[in-house]
Amino acid sequence: MLPNAEGRKVPQVTFRTRADGRWKDVTTDEIFRGRTVVLFALPGAYTPTCSSTHLPRYNELAPVFRKVGVDEIVCLSVNDAFVMGEWQQDQNAPNVRFIPDGNGEFTEAMGLLVDKSDLGFGKRSWRYSMLVKDGVIEKMFIEPEKEGDPFEVSDADTMLRYVAPREKAPEPVLVFSKPGCPHCARAKDLLKSRGVVFEEVAMGKGITSSSLRAVSGKGTAPQVFIGGRLIGGADELERYFAGPDRKAA
Repeated sequence: MLPNAEGRKVPQVTFRTRADGRWKDVTTDEIFRGRTVVLFALPGAYTPTCSSTHLPRYNELAPVFRKVGVDEIVCLSVNDAFVMGEWQQDQNAPNVRFIPDGNGEFTEAMGLLVDKSDLGFGKRSWRYSMLVKDGVIEKMFIEPEKEGDPFEVSDADTMLRYVAPREKAPEPVLVFSKPGCPHCARAKDLLKSRGVVFEEVAMGKGITSSSLRAVSGKGTAPQVFIGGRLIGGADELERYFAGPDRKAA
């Protein structure tokens, strides 16, 4: 059975990271001491579930976690610093801190280093998430011991429900944009000023005005969708945020 470390201090480990093209040692004390941190660990960078669901949702909900008192969200994987750095850029996840546990020291001390040699991975982390306050693990969500790569409880929404049961997760936001479009830039700046995390689909890479018309009924960019509803362009987005129930948003 995989161990649950609730009530224990996090292991004392020094991570070998990269910053500005140089090696930088980061200790667990630097990450956790005197702070409230959500850490989620996953089997590997660039793997399907990690890239498509696990990481993006934590990045999306990061502003909500900060609002309810979480100082930082950390993504940890048994990968080297170069791989984690490239993956962070590829994922465009600025709201999450990527920590490479290259030698698996932290993961092994947590008792969650597992053998995935059958996949050619070697030793990797089991998928889990945890809430750490001042270096002490308050809560862990460890995926069930099933064959494959279960993803049932370590997700961002489950953690948010634990941290702040009454807090409502924001609706997903999608922006269809066109390179060099000033109205697109205005819409994106407005979303950023409101702390809204959004996904952007740029026209010109297999996405045409016909594609945009098919999903929105309009062929001009930007077109903003919130929670599956079409809001429209930059002007419509401004009116949306000016609504009486969104003045504090």
